[in-house]
Amino acid sequence: MRLREYIDSLDYIVLKKLRCQATMSQTETEMPAHRRSRTVKRRLWGGLRQQWKLLGLFEIDQQHEFFGLTQMMKEGLAAAVQNTIDNPLPDELSEDDFRMEVTQVHEGFQMQTFAGPVFASLRRSLGMTEKEYQRSLSSDGCYLQFISNSKSKADFFLTNDKRFFLKTQNKREVKFLLSNLKIYLEHLESYPHSLLVKFLGVHRIKIPRQRKKYFIVMQSVFYPDERIDARYDIKGCQVSRWTDPAPEGSHVIVVLKDMNFEGKYITLDQQRSWLVHQVEIDTAFLQRINVLDYSLLLAHQPLHNDERDQSHSFATLIMRTKKSVNQGSSPTHEGVPCVPGAVLEEDSALLVSEMNCGSESFRVTETHSGDGLIPLQELQAGASEASMDPELREFQAQNRRLLPNFKNPLHVIDGPDLRYFVGIIDIFTVYGFKKKLENLWKRLRYPGQAFSTVSPPAYSRRLCQWVKDHTK
Repeated sequence: MRLREYIDSLDYIVLKKLRCQATMSQTETEMPAHRRSRTVKRRLWGGLRQQWKLLGLFEIDQQHEFFGLTQMMKEGLAAAVQNTIDNPLPDELSEDDFRMEVTQVHEGFQMQTFAGPVFASLRRSLGMTEKEYQRSLSSDGCYLQFISNSKSKADFFLTNDKRFFLKTQNKREVKFLLSNLKIYLEHLESYPHSLLVKFLGVHRIKIPRQRKKYFIVMQSVFYPDERIDARYDIKGCQVSRWTDPAPEGSHVIVVLKDMNFEGKYITLDQQRSWLVHQVEIDTAFLQRINVLDYSLLLAHQPLHNDERDQSHSFATLIMRTKKSVNQGSSPTHEGVPCVPGAVLEEDSALLVSEMNCGSESFRVTETHSGDGLIPLQELQAGASEASMDPELREFQAQNRRLLPNFKNPLHVIDGPDLRYFVGIIDIFTVYGFKKKLENLWKRLRYPGQAFSTVSPPAYSRRLCQWVKDHTK
């Protein structure tokens, strides 16, 4: 029934648009030139907004309302990152680094960067070079806008390679992040594979005669996204937690919700206990800073048949992981891997992968047993701590969540059949007076039902329980 209604609504929109075009073309000939220009722009903008409703992701080209803003963002970010390139980071961060504000003047706007050395240090700890970060943020390709079914009034932009999200925030949210930045970094240092989204920069853009815009840069949880076939936003409750799926065969990007996931499971086998424990750790941190209404983002993509063979060595796992992120690529295909830096399988015994774990670097090397390479199967079967090489124990701690072609720890973990992308986002909602009133009203409005606005301890417990109930 929903699909039928969706198709009927599309037919209505098309017919209405055609009638409007006929009427407007007749009216426009009677208008002065300047008014006609504004009308055409409004019509184009309306058409773009309608396409966003259908596509979810749209390129911000020269006709887009946000083209000028995103071009300023790109220019400002390129200069801000260049500033950190030209000024080497200190060995240790100081209190002044956390309070630092740098303003750079550009033609037509100013860009302010908050706590620049702190975020540059975080990027470095994630194995990300400043040149690499700058290249992604300021590439020639247009930014993309993501239109979701979220109630948030924020604007979401993606870099052209979809690696980083830029999200507009209000002043209160930015002040909250900056005031908790030190303990946020301490948490990531203590738990380098935390599921919390990685914030990489906080900025404010000032345009004459316009309101200041604050925005943050963060790592995309759903990266690389080429083969992702389902996305979910989980809060652990039921009220208003259903989204109509996209029509079958559609290219619409729809982020589904809790009720859409009912009857499904995150199947991880031996990785399950790690995920449950990490969610408990991260939500305890969020409870500590008194926030609620955050979301567990979840997505999955199918593994290739040959990726499901658990007897592969660590080096072969690296090769399979690299190849799986390329659309249409499979490790059974011959030839050189598509991803830069990939290693041919015959050379895998020589492979050395340098990974960054929080602020301490370590090396994971392929080791040999008497018969050859130690298989991943042996690691997962629970080889004794005494008999296992220390560096292989370190690899096991990675939970197979690092894509070795990228040094930053991505939110990726493999199950027997699916590769999962998992991350916790939207951590700015403080449980203050307004939220306590909202909690009281919803208790009256939805008696006996689970809704999102509850106290931080209750919110944390409920999300942890959801993960326990929906993993195996």
